[in-house]
Amino acid sequence: MLLVIRRSACDLYLKGFHKVNVHSTRLNQTHSLIEFEVEKITRIINNHPFPVRPLRPTLISEIPPSVISTTFVENVLGKLFASHSNGLKAYEFFKFSLSQSQFIPSSDAFEKTLHILVRMRYFSKAWELFGKIKKTHPSLLTTKSMSILLSKIAKFQSFEDTLEAFEKMEKKVFHSRKFSTEEFNVLLRAFCTQRQMKEARSVFNKMHPRFTPNVKTMNILLLGFKESGDVTSVELFYHEMIRRGFKANNVTYNIRIDAYCKRGCLGDALRLFEEMERVGCFPNLETVTTLIHGAGVARNIAKAKQLFREILTRGLKPDVGAYNAFMSSLIRCGDVKLAWSIMDEMVKKNIGPDNVTYHTMFSGLRKLRGTDGVLELFKQMIERKFVPDTRTIVMLIKFTVSLGTIV
Repeated sequence: MLLVIRRSACDLYLKGFHKVNVHSTRLNQTHSLIEFEVEKITRIINNHPFPVRPLRPTLISEIPPSVISTTFVENVLGKLFASHSNGLKAYEFFKFSLSQSQFIPSSDAFEKTLHILVRMRYFSKAWELFGKIKKTHPSLLTTKSMSILLSKIAKFQSFEDTLEAFEKMEKKVFHSRKFSTEEFNVLLRAFCTQRQMKEARSVFNKMHPRFTPNVKTMNILLLGFKESGDVTSVELFYHEMIRRGFKANNVTYNIRIDAYCKRGCLGDALRLFEEMERVGCFPNLETVTTLIHGAGVARNIAKAKQLFREILTRGLKPDVGAYNAFMSSLIRCGDVKLAWSIMDEMVKKNIGPDNVTYHTMFSGLRKLRGTDGVLELFKQMIERKFVPDTRTIVMLIKFTVSLGTIV
């Protein structure tokens, strides 16, 4: 049994990090050819010794002009991104594509190239890329591309560097666009996503007279405090938000509820849930899903069941996230049998299990039902032709190895 799982899991792992498309046999010949070219070019780029040798001549000889299209370039960049390729190689490929007359660059291709560069801290090349796009395709410059660069500068460089980058974008890159609250929110989010709340507050205090904050601004900061794990700061900032004249919306309540649920304070989260309904800010699926997860953290299985039943009575439709939250809560409380039946119900309703579903179930089964339960679920997963992510595969391999050494 263990050998079956271990060999199959290793098999999946060795196939790489690419998902198997269960409908691949139905794809037409043209699509298959493009996919083959994408894989081939990705492999060539990854194996090329750039910058020791120039990459462009290889691209010219290996890529037929007829193959280059927006979709082709996006797919190659997507593969390069997923395989954590060298950012300079991705940039060379994108520059080569820009030089082809038939290629129409998209925001997606530009943003993927930018993301690959800044992930590896090639900030000078990122600015160079912004300069090229500003001259040739200015319509591709969006707040998303701004966010990609600012977030990484906030992560890897100083507070002053991030502010200078924002100013450079305003004056040199997006100079034809008047910066407003939307761009201000991007700057704040850059600090908040890195949990740099002291810096985020400093920017807010310094710049809010110039950029009039809106509810989204306040929710960005509130989310930043929540991600920092400080419930007290969340509540203090919420009250400041109200004092400033802002009205809480669904997003505001969901952030506060999640902050309490993550700390296991289910009673406080349910109090906010009731308040939310009382003030006419009606809960959505995200709200109930968060509470179901919170009930699991608090080991309150009865409340988790009640909340899951309420999804339909509230006129909402459960999605994979709601089912995952409920199964996670059941497993935390030791009820793997019910979690299994919920997974079956999910499949019957054509809500396909995802990576979180399988990882949650495997985690519960290996702790509470041992090898037989893991093997049974593994067989089901293979029958459904689902390839789990690396995290789950590694967990399965470790599980079989540990049991093998015990046996």
